[in-house]
Amino acid sequence: MTLIQKFALGYFVVLLAAAGLNYIPGITDEAGLAFGIFALDLFDDMLHLVSALWALAAALLGARASKVFLVIFGALYLGDGLLGFLTGWGYLDFGIFTNASDGLSFTLFRVLANLPHIALGGVALVAGLRLGRTV
Repeated sequence: MTLIQKFALGYFVVLLAAAGLNYIPGITDEAGLAFGIFALDLFDDMLHLVSALWALAAALLGARASKVFLVIFGALYLGDGLLGFLTGWGYLDFGIFTNASDGLSFTLFRVLANLPHIALGGVALVAGLRLGRTV
């Protein structure tokens, strides 16, 4: 298994864990916020699960499929996180289409709420572009 396939496999594990956050006692507070920061609903869980299965399929199919996964997934999640930081809503859960913009905010809450998608997307995009050069 190549390094890029291992990255895709790692994303499978991380995204599967994200899909299961709502179902681990103690992770969500009384308001339903995971870690007291963001709400995850069934749609979010399904998005993470489908992304995890896509990562697993890519890792098993080979280096080229892993590169495609990492680049596309990375661009989508990074963009979603950046838009969430700028407006308070992302597009992957259609929030930007159903809610008015909250405007730019540099609060710790806004940063922490969007950091998972920014970090996961950014690392995936860079890994896909850098590790996938020879694919």
